[in-house]
Amino acid sequence: MLKKFTPIQIIVSVIILVLAAVIIALLIFMKNQPAQTRGIPPLIEISAMEPDSSKWGQNFANQYSSLQKTLTNNTRTTFGGSEPFEKLDVDPMLRTLFAGYSFSKGYGEDRGHLNALADVRNTPRLSDTTPGTCYSCKSSNNPELWAEMGMRQYDSLKFSQLTEKITEPIGCANCHEANTMRLIVTNPALDEALKAQGKDWQTFTRQEMRTVVCANCHVEYYFEGDDKYLTLPWANGTSIDEIDAYYDEEGFTDWTHPDSGAAMIKMQHPDYELFSYGSTHYNAGVSCADCHMPYTRDGAVKYSSHDVHSPLLNPSQACGQCHTDVPYVVERVTTIQNQVNETMLATEQAIVDAIAAIKAAAALKTADAGLLEEARVLHRKAQLRWDFIAAENSMGFHNPEEALRILADATNLARQAQLKALQAAPSAARVAQQ
Repeated sequence: MLKKFTPIQIIVSVIILVLAAVIIALLIFMKNQPAQTRGIPPLIEISAMEPDSSKWGQNFANQYSSLQKTLTNNTRTTFGGSEPFEKLDVDPMLRTLFAGYSFSKGYGEDRGHLNALADVRNTPRLSDTTPGTCYSCKSSNNPELWAEMGMRQYDSLKFSQLTEKITEPIGCANCHEANTMRLIVTNPALDEALKAQGKDWQTFTRQEMRTVVCANCHVEYYFEGDDKYLTLPWANGTSIDEIDAYYDEEGFTDWTHPDSGAAMIKMQHPDYELFSYGSTHYNAGVSCADCHMPYTRDGAVKYSSHDVHSPLLNPSQACGQCHTDVPYVVERVTTIQNQVNETMLATEQAIVDAIAAIKAAAALKTADAGLLEEARVLHRKAQLRWDFIAAENSMGFHNPEEALRILADATNLARQAQLKALQAAPSAARVAQQ
């Protein structure tokens, strides 16, 4: 016999079924809703890798308007900034150090991001043989061109061949994924270098990416092989000693110094390497953007300023987010930079002395060839280390202890080179020191 249900049981069952149906309908409705957008809804959709930053600016007016300031924020700090000046005139020893290389023709101070394209096209270092790879960190056209051509084909072209394809300076597409605005690695060379270290940037936190995206450009690199393939020398690690060992293993050289005969390497703005190598701020979780692109407000809207420049120009914003005594912080930065600069100039003098000693010794037919070669190797290693700090943009502040250690090693190597030259040809080397 079938069990009879009471009216109350029937009513309860109906209520349960109705509630279940409502919950299912609600879950289906929620699942089919579009993903929520942070902040103000976008006005237009941005194409993937769109090089024109003004289009992104329609959705992100504050960020774009602050980026425009990098075109005119030409302010000089004690040891850098963004005012254009010729470093060769400020420090004449550079002409000796870079003799025989294009940097002895011109070594202008970098300006803000929106000037990158104009500045690279106007440098006296350009020639008919300049590779297109030199555009790699100068334009927001690059992510799209790399996707279309592949980096190897891009790098194999001459600078003049790529010029007609490149119309935009550094911009949004160099750091962001369109529409999601996610911070991403856009430079294939950085992607390859991270993978060589067993790192997957896709797993990094947003705070980590606020430093890593800067490494799309602000790193040491070289052009590998006849097709000038852009490569970061990180296979052994990112310290100067590991980079030096890598270049020795590869047998790589940028040029031969005409006075010493040494096989030389020119360092390129290794800001990321120095900062990330165990610096106090890096270990504390501070990112590049925290200081160089501090958060600011426009009414109720909070955004990261894209007027990228030295934190010394706005210390209250850049430093004051963490430090309560901003004047003390600025004083501390000044002390550190002065110490690094004095040490760096002493290192330069030691290298110049080594070059003169090697040149004088090599002029004598009786000089010991073996000792001369040892002196040249020491010159290479000394100048590579000095340039790691000189080409870096913080005058050592990104990692003061490491900067001073590197300069001390460079000075020691330079004086060893000088002594080797003295041993190779004592009389000539003594004349060079008079």
